[in-house]
Amino acid sequence: MSTKDFDTLQLHAGQEQPDSATGSRAVPIYATSSYVFDSAQHAADTFAAQSAGTHANQYGRMNNPTVSVLEERIMALEKGTAAVAFCSGQAATTAILFALAQPDAHFVFSNQIFGGTTAVNRKILEPWGCTVNYVAPNADDIANAIQDNTVGVWVETLSNPSCTVPNLKAISEVCKTKDVPFIVDNTWGCGGYICQPIDHGADIVMHSTTKWIGGHGTFVGGAVVDAGTYNWANGKFPAFTKKDGKGRTYISRAKDGKTAFAVRVYDLGLFTMGMTPSPFSAFQALQGLETLSLRVQRSCDTALELAKWLEAHPKIKAVHYAGLSSHPCFEHAQATLQNGYGAVLSFETHDKASAWQFLDNTKVISHLANIGDSKTVAINCWTTTHASLPEEARYTAGVSPELIRLSVGLESLEDLKVDIEQALT
Repeated sequence: MSTKDFDTLQLHAGQEQPDSATGSRAVPIYATSSYVFDSAQHAADTFAAQSAGTHANQYGRMNNPTVSVLEERIMALEKGTAAVAFCSGQAATTAILFALAQPDAHFVFSNQIFGGTTAVNRKILEPWGCTVNYVAPNADDIANAIQDNTVGVWVETLSNPSCTVPNLKAISEVCKTKDVPFIVDNTWGCGGYICQPIDHGADIVMHSTTKWIGGHGTFVGGAVVDAGTYNWANGKFPAFTKKDGKGRTYISRAKDGKTAFAVRVYDLGLFTMGMTPSPFSAFQALQGLETLSLRVQRSCDTALELAKWLEAHPKIKAVHYAGLSSHPCFEHAQATLQNGYGAVLSFETHDKASAWQFLDNTKVISHLANIGDSKTVAINCWTTTHASLPEEARYTAGVSPELIRLSVGLESLEDLKVDIEQALT
């Protein structure tokens, strides 16, 4: 399937033929905790294959055929070498950081990242003795922040809610020069439809599949994609070269030597910590993927028109959307994004009271904390999603008391305009 276009991959990758057992064209939901072995030899072979890093059906905590199709599909859409699905985006983030962390390790993060990511840093990494620096997501600041003990650089494709678009290629070059893994949270990249970070030099990509991949606000899930580009045997990551009881390492267990990170993040996240996605959630994610490009394109087109309209609205002080020429990242967005500038925009009213008035009076637009839904949703990030951050950190992340984040769904442009207008007035 590697030669197929995105629109075809989102329908067929991971299941090129109907289900062999039943002929089902749709991916079946395999609701099982465990699997029957044909013989004692089959059981032994299955456990040996699983230990070697393959998708052998050993036990439901680590393996499920429905989940495996989802992993293969996301891997194909992101042009990776392996993918691992998780029970939430937060679980995917935690598994990545666990896989990289070690005593006295240092991380560099964008200062405009999801609050849940900073929570992992603050509540887990730092108490363990890791140090974390937050810097502006540009190549110069990141280069200056990297130290000899830096084990990862983390940015987001589009920052929440400022819509900042980092120059991924420039940051990747810095990371390669410094020999540091480059991680991109591509949730706002909409399943790879508007950005494929591996093409820009990312070593690891993560998603909250809850958002555009699922697209309907019906489940919670996450995924990690291994680009297969980083040399984990360079001496900086001893966990990857430490031998197990059978003399194997994560590197020796990796397929073609390129999936070592996926093997480790799977081993820690699923086998050890049980951050397992349900087959029902995987099925819902697969249903969402089948219409991903259609939904995202519609939402991106509508978001751009709304951003232009709001920018000229007398009750709006500022609009933050990478598709506007007034946005400071407009040029980076043109070079980094494809098919659109994202389905989320933020706007600021003239004061906090007006922002709350807007939220209290929308009728078509829902007031909730999710994004990437087929329905348009809005939130005041200052008092909700970013409320746990200190005020200075909130302002640095582009959050103000009067800011509204708007995740644009599939409603008609004109109906959304009418709803926004009446809510503002």
